[in-house]
Amino acid sequence: MERRERVLKQWMFARGETQPAANAWEEVTVPHDWCAAETVTQSAALGMAQGFFPRGGIGWYACEVSVADRQPDRRYVLDFDGVFECSTVWVNGIEAGGQRYGYTPFALDVTEAIRAGHNRILVRVDNTRQPADRWYSGCGIYRPVRFWEMDAVCLNPEKVCITADVTDACAGIRIQTGCAEPVQARLFDAAHQLVAETEGTEELTLTLTSPHRWSADDPYLYTLRLSLASGDAIEMRTGLRDVRFDRDRGLLINGESVTLRGVCLHQDLGALGIAQSPEMWRDRLWQLKKLGVNALRLAHHVYSREMLDLCDEMGFYVYSECFDKWHSGLYGRYFDEDWAHDLSAMILRNRNRPCILIWGVGNEVENQGQMSMLETLRMLTDKARALDPTRPVTYAMNPHFKREGRKIDFSKVMDIQKIVDEADEQEIEDADERVERICGIAQYVDILSCNYQEQWFDRIHRRIPDKLILTTEAYPFFVGHTDSMQNYTQQIPALIPEKAPYTIGSFIWTGYDYLGESMDWPSKGWTGSLLRLDNTMRCAAYILRGQWVREPMVHISVLDNVLGDELTKGHWACPPYEDVWDFPQLHQGVVPYLIATNCERVEIHVAGRVFHPDMRGLRDGYMQGFIPWLPGTLEVWGFMGEKRVCTHALVTPGPAAALTLSSAGSRRVLPGERQLLTAEVTDRDGHPCIRSVAPVTFTAKGDVRIVATQSANLMDHTPFTAHTLPAWHGKASVIIERTGSGSAEVRASSAGMADGVYVLADRA
Repeated sequence: MERRERVLKQWMFARGETQPAANAWEEVTVPHDWCAAETVTQSAALGMAQGFFPRGGIGWYACEVSVADRQPDRRYVLDFDGVFECSTVWVNGIEAGGQRYGYTPFALDVTEAIRAGHNRILVRVDNTRQPADRWYSGCGIYRPVRFWEMDAVCLNPEKVCITADVTDACAGIRIQTGCAEPVQARLFDAAHQLVAETEGTEELTLTLTSPHRWSADDPYLYTLRLSLASGDAIEMRTGLRDVRFDRDRGLLINGESVTLRGVCLHQDLGALGIAQSPEMWRDRLWQLKKLGVNALRLAHHVYSREMLDLCDEMGFYVYSECFDKWHSGLYGRYFDEDWAHDLSAMILRNRNRPCILIWGVGNEVENQGQMSMLETLRMLTDKARALDPTRPVTYAMNPHFKREGRKIDFSKVMDIQKIVDEADEQEIEDADERVERICGIAQYVDILSCNYQEQWFDRIHRRIPDKLILTTEAYPFFVGHTDSMQNYTQQIPALIPEKAPYTIGSFIWTGYDYLGESMDWPSKGWTGSLLRLDNTMRCAAYILRGQWVREPMVHISVLDNVLGDELTKGHWACPPYEDVWDFPQLHQGVVPYLIATNCERVEIHVAGRVFHPDMRGLRDGYMQGFIPWLPGTLEVWGFMGEKRVCTHALVTPGPAAALTLSSAGSRRVLPGERQLLTAEVTDRDGHPCIRSVAPVTFTAKGDVRIVATQSANLMDHTPFTAHTLPAWHGKASVIIERTGSGSAEVRASSAGMADGVYVLADRA
């Protein structure tokens, strides 16, 4: 008999130390983050780390599952993709188990507790322990929950291991089934045509001629169906690719040289908190694709199944890591007992995915390079290789190394990053001595993963020539100096791997702004990213797009300190170049500009005048200069040879007159799916009014509801649950959910302006 899956979305929720009374419950939709609805406060216990959200407490979730006919030869399993954190699950009053670390997926066999008819599932979620993460953690059942019914004898996806030898001509696919029963394996192509099949027990082999190979540029997926004679079956999408890490040629994917052009990501979605929405992540990933991003570092923990599905499908190379710190920080209270379980959960669930390129076993840990740290590193890397010998294993190094001598009780430390980062009497300042510490780490990792260490790459490579180097965290705009880690040298770090053959790529910190890790009140989060929460790009994003995307591109931004400081942490900041041409405070002054381009020559046109920038100033895909402020249109033209191939213009707007309301993409929004819409203030001719701070009100009618609103200004404290908020940089955003397939409309309004209207229809 085939297995049956149900996704449990509708739950009741309540807060409290003890099990809530009957009248205390409210209906919620899972995935759910109860903390995101709270109002930030400067006195919040975890302050900057958690974005001043009053995070914590205990929450309860309850739902009912109906089983029409409980059969003795069937198994019943509850599958939780993530609960933050310290969860305990009961079924019909019988404790079934739980999971401590909030990022680790877990499944509970609840067969003995299930009965025919209605079954009550109760989940207690405890977030009272401190410290929490160094970023916004959220609280609750924030990823999907599934209820499975299957035969007692069945296949287990985590016991299935797929490996392949792949060439242009042939793919030899080996399948370890983890099952002693006879298994039929059938492989289907993307058009659902059967292309190979076989049958056997614990180990099977499929042969496929002329395989269509998977890559980030061509993410072609096959579907493998494994089935038992009893009817139980599982399906998994898989990609066939050949990956090699060559000390002389770098990273080779299907024989072609590849540079990882990546970003790091945290998992929150702004106003949704950590409640997962794969369709909204799809929109974000398309924005990154348009920048030329081909790789993601999913920091610093196991990500949701749906996120990795998107990476397989859309084509991203993934650096996957299991936790941040080891014996300190949030994970310190779990490490000794749970590290092997949590590391295994990440690898066994995801080792068959084509997107996974590298396993990471930690990030910027305490005592880096010291003997105690190396012993733990060896333990972790040995375990990872035993679980998956086909992929490299590494650890992301902080640029700070300290000498032995200081003894710290990490159980009492609330801000571990401060201890790891801040210079003190134990800090190693000599670059060569730092490299010696890296040599110790190199014994146990397959790739040297360096955070913010580009200024030492030549030294590292000369000392350790047999290891490739990967930048696991890079500043968006600046690099350091050999004698000064943060030197504000104007060089785009992510472009360094394009020039050094022993480096295989980089991950910029970060792709999107995120909640938590604030630099100070009143900011709710981190603002040193390529994109803001409303998908607005900062200047570094335009620079990288020009270098990473083949099409001719030119873009001009103007330095504007009028719009204000975003409280970005110094070295992670981009200079405040914005898409604005509106300086009424100036008379005949000049303003600095930045032009991002991949063209051979550019011209600047303003108020009928033409200016010719010196192309010798073009470096790392951008140039800077000055231009006189003259109201009207500022336009830049890009040329290849004598042919104009692209343009970009900024226009001085008139008075605010209208709102436009648009989405990040044009995907069809299905019932139950969510989408980010952004309202922009414009003049009557449609030119953006970037300085507008007008209040914007969102309303919805038909088969759609407003889930939350948000500003890209992380210093705005309007609750996410409000329907009115001030524009910032002339924009305000709303998150909607389609509730049915009928007519639906969302409207943005502001006094004295024409409304912006967005109609949800069936669209490709």
